[in-house]
Amino acid sequence: MAKVFTIPVPPNLRKRRERTSDPRYVDGQRLLVEAMKYLAKADPVANRAAIELISEHVRTRFRMSDSPLG
Repeated sequence: MAKVFTIPVPPNLRKRRERTSDPRYVDGQRLLVEAMKYLAKADPVANRAAIELISEHVRTRFRMSDSPLG
């Protein structure tokens, strides 16, 4: 059997990335909120399933997979 050697490398703390928000990320969230508002105004009872779908997407997949930090 072969031995595995690991050489730990300390993180470079001097190198900081500038945090800037991505306008596409913010616009995407705004668009989804506007869609939910529109559906709620039009017919909240009939559009409940669509509102829940968009809301679930915003709460889980959209926020976890997309990052405004690019």
